[in-house]
Amino acid sequence: MSDDWKLISEATASGASSVEFTDLTGFKIFKFVLIDVNPATDSESLQFQVNASGQTGYNETITSTYFAANANEAGTDANIAYVTARDQAQGTGYQWLTSTQGSGADECSAGELHLFNPASTYVKHFYSRMNHYHASDYSADSFCAGYINNAASAITEISFKMSSGNFDGTIKQYGLVAG
Repeated sequence: MSDDWKLISEATASGASSVEFTDLTGFKIFKFVLIDVNPATDSESLQFQVNASGQTGYNETITSTYFAANANEAGTDANIAYVTARDQAQGTGYQWLTSTQGSGADECSAGELHLFNPASTYVKHFYSRMNHYHASDYSADSFCAGYINNAASAITEISFKMSSGNFDGTIKQYGLVAG
């Protein structure tokens, strides 16, 4: 067994409405590294959702939690907050990875999403850690964790998009522990 992450795929978005990876097979752990994701529209949020094998629509049931540590550019305000509006309780919408991002040329997000054993007959766990430049001029370190409540089917596809509008950026898909 190798402890090395294997690069499986890479997508570079340029004015894209979404980026999909359609092969979540062959590994027990997947990591998606998001680099310089910049929305075209100010105050939009980076999100993800998945499809079970043979399904369409990116609307699997998710239970999740979300919190963020924030510090403004001026260094005069900082906080940590649990954000219930970004949680899902058996929801089928896209899951928030960031809060409202700035869209300036020097504003973006970066981080990782980990997805565990999507082919299993258990719920599929995930967690993310993202840092982004918030539309209100502060750094936000966002944490999200939860599970996809589908034990009956393998999760085979994942989609990333902004809450509205297009985006630029690079997303790399890695696998660990051959399945």
